[in-house]
This record gives sequence, C-alpha cells and structure tokens, in this order.
Amino acid sequence: MRILKFKKTFSIIGLFATIILLFACTKDSAPPTFGDYPTEIGKIFTYKCATSGCHNTASYKGAADLDLSSLATLFKGSNNGSPVIPFRSDFSSLCYFINTYSDLGPANSPTMPLYNNALSRDEVKTIKDWIDSGAPDINGNIMWSDNPNRKKYYVLNQGCDVVTVFDAATQLPIRYITVGNIPNFPESPHMVKVSPDGQYWYVVFVANNILQKYRTSDDSFVGQITLGVSLDWNTITISNDGTKGYCMAWPNGSVAVVNLHQMSVLHYYNNAFPNGHGTALNATNDTLYVTAQFGNFIYKTDTSVGNPPLTVIVDVPGTLQNLTPNTLDPHEITFSPDGSKYFVTCQASNQVRVMRTAGDSLLQIINTGQYPLEFAKSVSKNKLYVTCQNEPGLNSNSKGCINVIDMTTYQSTKYIVGYEPHGIALDETNGFVIVASRNTGVTGPVPHHSGVCGRNGFVNYFNINTMQLLSKKTEVASDPYSVTFRP
Repeated sequence: MRILKFKKTFSIIGLFATIILLFACTKDSAPPTFGDYPTEIGKIFTYKCATSGCHNTASYKGAADLDLSSLATLFKGSNNGSPVIPFRSDFSSLCYFINTYSDLGPANSPTMPLYNNALSRDEVKTIKDWIDSGAPDINGNIMWSDNPNRKKYYVLNQGCDVVTVFDAATQLPIRYITVGNIPNFPESPHMVKVSPDGQYWYVVFVANNILQKYRTSDDSFVGQITLGVSLDWNTITISNDGTKGYCMAWPNGSVAVVNLHQMSVLHYYNNAFPNGHGTALNATNDTLYVTAQFGNFIYKTDTSVGNPPLTVIVDVPGTLQNLTPNTLDPHEITFSPDGSKYFVTCQASNQVRVMRTAGDSLLQIINTGQYPLEFAKSVSKNKLYVTCQNEPGLNSNSKGCINVIDMTTYQSTKYIVGYEPHGIALDETNGFVIVASRNTGVTGPVPHHSGVCGRNGFVNYFNINTMQLLSKKTEVASDPYSVTFRP
C-alpha cells in the first residue's frame, strides 16, 4: 500500500512539474510583438532606432519628436510632419536619414542611427520595401485606410507632380498621389479642387492639356480628358451642382467647359479671353466671370450659349483693356455668400477690389499686403482670407502674409505667415486656416530634409477663431501651390 501511495504521489508531482515546464517553455519561446510592426521591421526599429537616448518613448522629445517604439507612435508623426507615408518611400523622410546607398534614393545627414553603425543595405531595403507595400502592421492593416469619409485637405505640389493628402483631424500627411500622365516629364499641376459634394478632386496642369479626376474616398484615379490644343491650364471652377467644370488656360485665354460626370468637353473656346486667369460663377451659375491677369478688366459671359457674347467690366474708369504698365492685374475672383458683390485680388496694386454684381460698379478698395493672390471664404464668419505672397516678413526666414477681410464692413487685418504663401483653405470643423508656402527662394527657411524633386515647401496653420499662428508647420514636397478641403 505504501508503495502504491508513493507511486501515486510521485505521479501527481511529475504531472505538475510537466505542466509547469510546458508553461515556462511556452512563455520563453513567445516572440516579442515589436510594437505591432511586422517582425523584421520591428527588430530593426527596436534594436537600432527606438533605443535609449534616441527614438523611444522616454527620449523622443529630444529626437525630432519622433517615437519609433511602436507603429502607433510612428504614425503620430514628428515635428516636421509624417516621416513615413504609406506606399511612398520616395516621400518618406525616414528613409533619407537611414540611407547611405546611392542606388536606394536620397541620403540626408546626420545618418541614423546617430553615433552608431549605419544600417546595412538589406536593412534599408527592407524598410523601403515595407513602406512601398503600405507600411502595414503585423496583421496587414494599413494606416489611414479605415475611413472612406475621412475629412481631408489636399496640397498640390507644382514642383513635383504630386498631391499631398492630409488627415484633417491630425494635420498629418497621409498619402502622396502622383498626378499627370507623362512619366519623367514635369507637367506642373497648377490647381486642385474638390467637388461641392466632396466625392471627387480634380487637377489641371500648366505643362499638359488634360483634366484629371480622383475619388476622395481612397484617392484613386477615376479618369482624364484632353481639354483642347492649349497648354497652360491654370484654374478650374465647378458649378454648384458639381456637373460642370470651367477650365481656364492662361495667358492665351482658352476655356474648356467640361461635363464632370461623363468627363467630356462640352464647349471649347480657343483664345476667347486673352490673359484670362481667375474664374468664378455667379450665384445662379448662368454667368462666368474671368479676370484678365494683365490688365484692368474682367470678362463675363453667359454660360448657356455655345458661342458666348463677351462683356468687359471696367474696374477703373477710363482704363478699358489697358495692357500697359501700372495696371491692376486682377488675379482671382470670388462672390459674397449672397452673390450681391464680388471680390477681386489685384496683384499689381496690392488691393482687393469689391464690385457690386448688379451693374458691376466699384464698391470698395481694400489695401492688402504685397501681391495678393488666392482666396478662401468662410460663410459662417462672413470673412475672406487672402494670401499675399511678397509681403516683407519679420526676418529673413519669413515673407508673406494673409489679410482677413470682413465681407460687410471691409475691415482688413494682416497676419505675417510662412515664406511665399500662395494656396489657402479653411477647415472650420477643426478650426484651422491652412496656408501653403512655396518656399522657392533660396533665402527662405532651409528645409528639414532634401526632397526628391527640389526644395521643399511647407504648410502653416492659424487658429481660425483667434488667428494665432500655430508653432507647428508641416514640410511637404516642392512648391506647394494650391490647397483644397474635403469637408
């Protein structure tokens, strides 16, 4: 009996020991998760980047505000924007700083990891390939792909043939979309515009004769059409119902009227509006207004007829079609919310001129900063926001301002911002004025990193309620020129 009891007790002890050993082995053999990165990526970042004193949670504030300890912290961005853009290693600045191999793209200094051995070629290639496949997490999920209704804004980069897509909630670049259809040729996209229903965005080009259409839900390409024989397509205005687009070629003055649903040209007016640049439709969309950028006048034309009669609006008496120096050079035009008046930026005279729609008479002259260009309009605040590209800044690293104009009282306030600000848009949901600075002059702020197609520009933000300039700014690709918002 004692022998049986001993054998039974020994068996129970052995069973417990086996169970303990199995659990211990299972725990010891479980691979680390590496912050939801795929394992091969996580190993590189964990052991060579997110280390003490560098890009880990304890130290990242002193390392460009970039925390690489997990995929979630990586996609919070850095103090210069988004170091990783899914599907685009060529626009992911992280790749520039880890790369020391000329065949793998740009190489910036200081080389990372700082004060340590450079990453091997295989390690750099592994990271680039991971980004080009979307920078997925360990489960294959790709950042920013979860919400087709995401509020976004789009910054067109004229020097790079790309459009930078931003998440409106975080002000972070989330995609770079290549536009145009001629590989290895600069097509100079000039304006990007979101449709009134927020479902599509469109691009026209200075060095191509096409209009391209993309979905806002996933920024995929929808289609394109040829606008006509002219090049130099500068602007597009979209009808209130989103069915028609009016594309303007400057300086030859051709206009293409496009069916945006079918992507077909309805009418093409060759050389109809010499020096025409900015366009706008009146409240009923039956009249198209066109600014003559070199001159003192504005065209307007009936949109309902095939060969429209032209009317020239004189905005300075006695200077009708005067193309000599000292002209006003109207650049852009926009209507008040009720359509009773319209506003024109006059880049040569540093003014916004206010015109009564009925009779096209001058109501007010508003002085602005130097070289006023683009408008953004807030209906809720009854204000216009105007970029002035050449206004002297506070120091050598600033040049330009925006003027905020009350559309009723015409009171105007100037705010210094950026370097060569041009594009502007409003995000009233999150409370921001978004200003894109071209930064093409060599005396402007030195970019944080070199770009793949020229000197980088940047985007600044104002609090729309206080007009306080935020300290953050986001670096983007070369010559950010036009901005549009997807509500």
